[in-house]
Amino acid sequence: MKELTEKEALYKIAAYCSTAEHCLSEVKEKLETWNVSSEQQENIIKYLVKEQYINEERYAHSYVNDKFRFNKWGKNKIKQGLQLKGILPETIQNALESINTDEYILTLRQLLNAKNKSIKARNDYERCGKLIRFAIGRGYELSIIKQCITNAEDDYDLD
Repeated sequence: MKELTEKEALYKIAAYCSTAEHCLSEVKEKLETWNVSSEQQENIIKYLVKEQYINEERYAHSYVNDKFRFNKWGKNKIKQGLQLKGILPETIQNALESINTDEYILTLRQLLNAKNKSIKARNDYERCGKLIRFAIGRGYELSIIKQCITNAEDDYDLD
C-alpha cells in the first residue's frame, strides 16, 4: 500500500468517522494500519477531536444504547467492552446510567423467559443454575438475575 500524506489520511479518517461513531482507540488502530507516522497521527487526532469527529462521551452513549437495545447485553458486558476500547471509567459510568432500570429488568425477564422454554433440566435447582449462567454470560448482575428469577418462578413451569 502506498504511503498516505497527512492530508490524505485526514480526509480518509474523517470520512471513516463520519459514517459511524468511533472511539479514539479505533481511530488510532486504523491510522496505524495505514502506516501513518505517530506525529501525523497526533495532528490528525487533535483535529478530529477539535472538530467533534471523535467524542468519547458520545461514543460511549451510542455503544451502551446499541449493545443494550440490539444485543440485549447487561451492564457488566457493556462495561467490559468499553474498557477494552480504552474509554475512561467516569465516561463508562455516565453512559451506563442512561439505561432505564425498568427497561433493563424487563429485558432480562424477557431473555430469561425465552431461555427457560429451551432449557432441559431435571429439577428446579438445575434450571435455576442454567438460567443464572445464561444471564451472567449476557453481562447481567447476579443480584438482578436472582430478583428476576425469584419474582418469575410462578411464571415458569418448574416440573
